[in-house]
Amino acid sequence: MTSTTAVADAAIPAAHPFAAHLRRAAAAEQAAPHRLWTPDDGPLPSLYLSHGAPMLFEMSGWMTQLHDWARALPKPKAVLIVSAHWESAPLMLSSTQPRELVYDFGGFAPMYYRMRYDTPDATELGRTVAGLMPDGEPVHEHPSRGLDHGAWVPLKIMYPGADIPVLQLSMPTHDSTRLLALGERLRTLREQGVLVIGSGYMTHGLPFIDWSDLDSVPGWSADFDLWAADALDRGDVDELARFRTSAPGMPYAHPTVEHFTPLFVALGASADPTAPVTTTIDGYTIGLSKRSFQAA
Repeated sequence: MTSTTAVADAAIPAAHPFAAHLRRAAAAEQAAPHRLWTPDDGPLPSLYLSHGAPMLFEMSGWMTQLHDWARALPKPKAVLIVSAHWESAPLMLSSTQPRELVYDFGGFAPMYYRMRYDTPDATELGRTVAGLMPDGEPVHEHPSRGLDHGAWVPLKIMYPGADIPVLQLSMPTHDSTRLLALGERLRTLREQGVLVIGSGYMTHGLPFIDWSDLDSVPGWSADFDLWAADALDRGDVDELARFRTSAPGMPYAHPTVEHFTPLFVALGASADPTAPVTTTIDGYTIGLSKRSFQAA
């Protein structure tokens, strides 16, 4: 039976860049099926990715980078993702059953509000995540909440088949110490073939973009990106935690901090948050840094 996601995808105009991406992804899968993770692979890395808005579906190069990254890793058994777009305490999980996506954006073409990403039942993952939380910090399922665009936009590009269970975990704080601790609690998921992702944007100063010259990179964006790259290369978590006061380009790079702080969940979930990370995507789009990385 054709999935609801595939039916919605079939309605995308054939000339649209995302339709071309889906054709390339299908051809890659046919030529070499994506190998499913097994325990022999060891723990999956944790990821921090810059996710973009629905306009990412029109950026062929960036989509290819994301999909190639996903294919370079074993296919996960499930995905747990923390997005910049769900700040909620106490800690909450999205519905374990497929729900309507959260179309938390405005001003885009109607086709983006008709997209689907109906992934399999994630009850088992939800149970596992709940079991990792201390008694004093229970996690609650939000039974009607689907994935927001910080989750479904990049995942639809990376895993377009919508055949992997996905849950979204809310971001309960922006305190780096607490987010590192949250990531550490999730660390064992990686040993079970679960891909743990922090989804944000390495710079996100949308109010300060020069919309008349989108090819230029503002100094505040470049300076912040270089600072972050250096700290990540040195595994300097303390420096990263001081980003509000230490990072050049602030507060223009992050007038609000929710697109940077998912990084601490990804680092916390790694085997050693102080180890250098592997940068997988860098460069800029509309002047913003799309730096993304994986941590072993």
